[in-house]
Amino acid sequence: IMPRQIPYKGQILNQIASKMMDATSDIVPNWIIDIPDPNVAIGHLCDPFKVEMVIRGHLSGHAAREYKLGKRVLCGVSMPNGMQENDKFPMPIITPSTKADNGEHDEDISREDILSQGIVSEEDYIILENYTQALFQRGTEIAAKRGLILVDTKYEFGKTKEGKILLIDEIHTPDSSRYFYAEGYEERQNKRAPQKQLSKEFVR
Repeated sequence: IMPRQIPYKGQILNQIASKMMDATSDIVPNWIIDIPDPNVAIGHLCDPFKVEMVIRGHLSGHAAREYKLGKRVLCGVSMPNGMQENDKFPMPIITPSTKADNGEHDEDISREDILSQGIVSEEDYIILENYTQALFQRGTEIAAKRGLILVDTKYEFGKTKEGKILLIDEIHTPDSSRYFYAEGYEERQNKRAPQKQLSKEFVR
């Protein structure tokens, strides 16, 4: 909790999220019904899946911290040797986390554990994986048009009472995603310098 509020934070997040939901509605159905006010989103009531689908295009943030500790497997997914912080993965990796209740911290979990513990059925999880990859691809394309790199993000999904899986919460906002500035990215990596980014890392 920050000592001072950020003016218009809720409005900004809501407006970015609604814009991004609209920009991805052709590939993934979402919960939004209407945005009657900059601070308000009206949507379908869903039963949320108890996992967050975190997807990473680069070795940054939590993944980089784990990597520096010598770990080469994150959430059951192998990470290549010889990477440096903020390097791009050969392919984006999905590293789910449990969706904690009552303000507890989310925890890493593997696909195998999600299925074995019955948190999500295999049939539903395959859909979540496919949606996550498609959303990240679209988000990457949108970011590139703005001179940004979508580094990592998370998506949340829920199921309506009719059994339809919908994208819920917010997407591609600075509260749920990490962005790098594309200009100078390679130069900074070659110098092993910190990346210029838009993220919550400075708060952490």
